Amino acid sequence: MSAASESTSTILVSCKQTRFHIESPNYRELDIEGLSIAVTSGDKQSAKGKWKAKADGVEILSNAKLRLKAGQRYALVGRNGSGKSTLLRAIAEKLIPGVPEKTRVAILQQTNDADGSVGTAASDGAPSGNNAAPQGSRVLEYVVDKATSKNELEQEINILAEGISNENAFSALRSLRRVRHQRLQKQCFVLDKKARLRSGARGAQARKALTEFEKVVAESEALVGQADDDISPDTLQAETQEAADLLAELQLQVEPSKLANIESQAKKILSGLGFSDAYMEKPVSSLSGGWLMRTELAATLLQESDILILDEPTNFLDLLGIIWLQRYLQSLEDTPEPPTMILVSHDRDFINLATDLLIIKDKAITYFHGDLVTYEESQAERKVYLTKMKEAQDRQKAHIQETIARNIRQGKKKDDDNKLRQAKSRQKKLDDRWGLEVGSRGGRFKLNRDLVGYHLTARAEIDVPADERPVVINLPEPPDLRFPGALISLEGASFRYPAEQSAGKQSSRSSPAAPIVLQDLNLSVHIGDRIGVVGLNGAGKTTLIRLLVGETRPSSGTATMHPRLRLGYYSQQAVDTLRSLGRSEPQLTALGLLGREAEASGQDDDDSSGSSSQSREGRLRGLLASFGLAGRVASDVPLGKLSGGQLVRCELARLLYRRPHCLVLDEVTTHLDYETVAALRDALMGWEGAVVLVSHDRWFMRGVVEGIIDDPIGGSDDEHGNGESAEDSEMTRRREIYRLRGGKLVRLQNGVQDFEDAMGKRVKKLLSD
Repeated sequence: MSAASESTSTILVSCKQTRFHIESPNYRELDIEGLSIAVTSGDKQSAKGKWKAKADGVEILSNAKLRLKAGQRYALVGRNGSGKSTLLRAIAEKLIPGVPEKTRVAILQQTNDADGSVGTAASDGAPSGNNAAPQGSRVLEYVVDKATSKNELEQEINILAEGISNENAFSALRSLRRVRHQRLQKQCFVLDKKARLRSGARGAQARKALTEFEKVVAESEALVGQADDDISPDTLQAETQEAADLLAELQLQVEPSKLANIESQAKKILSGLGFSDAYMEKPVSSLSGGWLMRTELAATLLQESDILILDEPTNFLDLLGIIWLQRYLQSLEDTPEPPTMILVSHDRDFINLATDLLIIKDKAITYFHGDLVTYEESQAERKVYLTKMKEAQDRQKAHIQETIARNIRQGKKKDDDNKLRQAKSRQKKLDDRWGLEVGSRGGRFKLNRDLVGYHLTARAEIDVPADERPVVINLPEPPDLRFPGALISLEGASFRYPAEQSAGKQSSRSSPAAPIVLQDLNLSVHIGDRIGVVGLNGAGKTTLIRLLVGETRPSSGTATMHPRLRLGYYSQQAVDTLRSLGRSEPQLTALGLLGREAEASGQDDDDSSGSSSQSREGRLRGLLASFGLAGRVASDVPLGKLSGGQLVRCELARLLYRRPHCLVLDEVTTHLDYETVAALRDALMGWEGAVVLVSHDRWFMRGVVEGIIDDPIGGSDDEHGNGESAEDSEMTRRREIYRLRGGKLVRLQNGVQDFEDAMGKRVKKLLSD
């Protein structure tokens, strides 16, 4: 058993191991039986020092099987809170006893910390300080250093070179011992980590190894401080020569040609993720959260790894970066030893690059060879098949039970033993041999193959999988406008930043005028319209959105709104804004925030009943609950303690309480889990109001704007998803997707597909360079 301790939680891990357990020589594979993982609140141990996972914590996995084949790409799928991040962390930190110590694991983690930080880790056990960017480190330098430990090697080279070049005869020996001692200290850190993260027999073994190694470190420290007079001439000569040999070895590792190849690969990765040459030279400390995430992703991709774990890598990437990453990961299968990948993403189009699925459900891991759509279709078809089979058998069972009862009555009435024996035989069939007629492979059910082990009956029961409670989002319908007209209208609108602001951005005092960001835009949004805007990062999409919602005014042209318009605007900075609000008001909850704004806006005046504060709280609680913020999460948990996904739900509830006519959504899916993204997509497809959507999620854009749905059971009411005919839908909805490029809006005839094709051509060129 192993354990990982944090300030607020502990991960407990156990799995089956025999006394003859031999680790696989293929470090890209895992085959672990009987895996159990639990998360406890704190370091709760029994009096005997053994972990009580089931009693004190939440069980994530119970007697599961973790099987990874070398070189495969796995998509880890499961509901929010099912334990995906816990499992990934247990693999990366090697808390699972069956993960070989020599396995190189590179992981990009998305954390839910208050600062929204992004983290990467490698399995070498280096202190966390090594993952931080050195003061003033440039992006390219940081990525190369993190992937190759170049900074550490150069420090050792400098120490040895300085010692060897010094005229003092003992300087080379001193530098060698210093380098040795630093290496031993790092090894001691790894052993200390293992001792703290493990319990039981393995923990005792790790603590014993740490104690013994601490003696070695103490001896090394004594050698570092040894006086010159106590060093023998033979030792001086031997260690001086050893220092020279080690220096030559290290210099080979940082050979310019080798580092040049690594640096060239780093530049290709950074370019694919959207970095220009100028951005590669920027200090890491000056990057925003989105660019910092891309830097960490580049460093993770550059590392040599046996298992590569990417948790939501598409966050903050534009479509060019997403398609590049998708094809780059696919291209790794052509390398001599491609890493085994585990991917987590809410972007369905991106996750389709996976060859297999790992589904966490009911504390078990289910495996499926294929993509997510195929899995959902097969599950839906199997459920329909099993339901029909069970209904047919239930009818047959009712008929047999009726026959048994009739035979018993007739047998007793006429003293007919044959009737009674017949009734007894049929009853035995119902008791012992009733259930599945078809095995898991589609053939006839066989007891010794399909129901292994000891059982009271000779057949397995027909188990129709129960439907998981779906995430359902109910959008309030907008009130009447009273008179028709465009909700939002741009006519000949152009925008450029003020001259002084542009000069600050360009660091050029002589700039005569700022460049035009948006030029001669004409766009109108009516009730029921679905408008999508796509484009690369920096194309001006957010500036366009701010013009639409009235946060900025056009430099020329006009921007008008319907006088009775209620607008709901979700900003990219919504999560950061709520986090800042939570830090400034530590006791403020989601329910308190919505209640305060509802009271200030007088929104309850819309109710004919004249609302009381109690009924208002009930409506607010119902709205928050529909977004997954129910009960005490809404009323007791402060905003500062909510995760990124919960803050997105809070902001959406905040917008929808006003019953808007138009929703303007700028990258609303970034922090949401897949189930909530799917629920929001379904809700927006049938909503009566207007939607203006900016998103890099192709699947989400196709559903909300283009009205394209994919039903797992192979059918739908219509291609627009509302149960209305295509002709009626087109009469009431305008569905248009625009690409923003060079400050101008261009309507895409084939929607998202046109933009995806254009980005695909650019990615092909980037990968071929």
